[in-house]
Amino acid sequence: MTRSLILSGTGEYADPWHPFGATSERIAAILTGLGHEVQVSDRVADRVANLDQWDLVVMNAAAGPQADRAAARAGLAAALDRGVGLLAIHVGATTLLRLPEWEPVTGAAWVSGHSMHPKVGPCLILTYPDRHPVCATVADFDIVDERYTHLRTAPDIVPLAAHVHEGVRYPLLWCRERARSRVVADALGHDERSYDSAAHRELITRAARWLTGEI
Repeated sequence: MTRSLILSGTGEYADPWHPFGATSERIAAILTGLGHEVQVSDRVADRVANLDQWDLVVMNAAAGPQADRAAARAGLAAALDRGVGLLAIHVGATTLLRLPEWEPVTGAAWVSGHSMHPKVGPCLILTYPDRHPVCATVADFDIVDERYTHLRTAPDIVPLAAHVHEGVRYPLLWCRERARSRVVADALGHDERSYDSAAHRELITRAARWLTGEI
């Protein structure tokens, strides 16, 4: 059985803007529906320090307080070398415990004073169904969500879905491979309304299957 760990932003990894507990429940329901054994934990730093038993790790949390992250850095490096599926959701696409190694993993960073997002609201998401198995079955769709713009992204990310803001197209879902691991970053997922979208749930479902080698 596939074992999935959701690192959830409650407790010291919460922030004032995101209902991480509720969105982690929605993600857990998707993974449980795939037959995964799912655990949700808000002990983010402790869990990243040892990811040996997990096939899929989902990051759905804020950065948390400043602290010594040496054990987490070593644990992340070991997981990448072993080969683990990493799914980074919304805020998690740009931060994991403020580790400098996370940007090279997800291929994205929030740039203070440059990155931004429009207000949460309805939006058309554009997909690239001919590009990758994750988005192969998903056509363009409408969603109510928060959409990041002006992130710093690596040149080798493979955009799978995007939105247009003020005439410019920005990636919102992308994938890449690092060391022996597969990575999907999903910048959607601000609150529960994002998971009311059947198309978004399908993207997460297919991302989980690709990350664990099923497709």
